[in-house]
Amino acid sequence: MTGDEGISAAHVELAHQMFDLARLGHVQRLLAYVDAGVPVDLTDTSGNTLLMLAAYHGHAEVVDGLAGRGADVNRLNDRGQSPLAGAVFKGEDAVVATLLTHGADPDAGSPTARETAQMFGRTL
Repeated sequence: MTGDEGISAAHVELAHQMFDLARLGHVQRLLAYVDAGVPVDLTDTSGNTLLMLAAYHGHAEVVDGLAGRGADVNRLNDRGQSPLAGAVFKGEDAVVATLLTHGADPDAGSPTARETAQMFGRTL
């Protein structure tokens, strides 16, 4: 057994759709799927969660909705990056504020959000 027996092509396609919804900021559709049972911390093959993708692409409302449903605001991707550091890197101030409101740790990951802000002459 490989552990993949329960994953169908339809499940894989649904996961790809969820990642696209997060990247594109389709808050109502994405949150409806999460409310219907899609894991709030669903991750892609690089360890990016729905929240990470939404944060990186500047969708504060999606980030807020996912965090409000229990998404881990400090979950690092496979490269050790945090959603907060990604939002700081991209200059997404509304996302940064939303993540901090939900308890994101400015010292999580590598580089940390605090270090990233310093690199770009920003403050948290």
